[in-house]
Amino acid sequence: SVLILDPSFARYRIYSSTVEMVATGMRWAEGPVYFAEDGGYVLVSDIPNNRIMKFSERDGSFTVFRSNANWANGNARDRQGRLITGEHSVTRRVTRTEKDGKIVVLADSFEGKRLNAPNDIAVKSDDSIWFTDPLFGIAGHWEGAPADSETPWAVYRIDPASGDLQKMLDD
Repeated sequence: SVLILDPSFARYRIYSSTVEMVATGMRWAEGPVYFAEDGGYVLVSDIPNNRIMKFSERDGSFTVFRSNANWANGNARDRQGRLITGEHSVTRRVTRTEKDGKIVVLADSFEGKRLNAPNDIAVKSDDSIWFTDPLFGIAGHWEGAPADSETPWAVYRIDPASGDLQKMLDD
């Protein structure tokens, strides 16, 4: 059932819809991203198990999309339909997965210092990529590998034209 806590949200409730559990077996999942044109599937990061999982709408399967995923956390799609991922682990970077599966590093440092643990990611309509960089992935073993922070927690933006990384907001 769906419980509406704020009456202003009632107009968004689709009364013939239901909440359905489509997968189990993850310690916790984050960063869901939907790919409609490419087969109707959802990718989700299973961080403690170091993998990205794939749920297929077509056949209901739930499979490993990428194992040894560098403790991938946040995911998004860019306007070309490619996967953008924030990785923790020792890589501590933002990557783009090309249509052929090749992984391209978009950012792994700011002003010569390593990022902490790129997390929540959004791609704006101008193709800029925005992400947070908290300590979670370097604070212990659940989301990566312990390490010292080199940069403050911040929100960053990758410029779509130059690829330059800009700090937009810090703690």
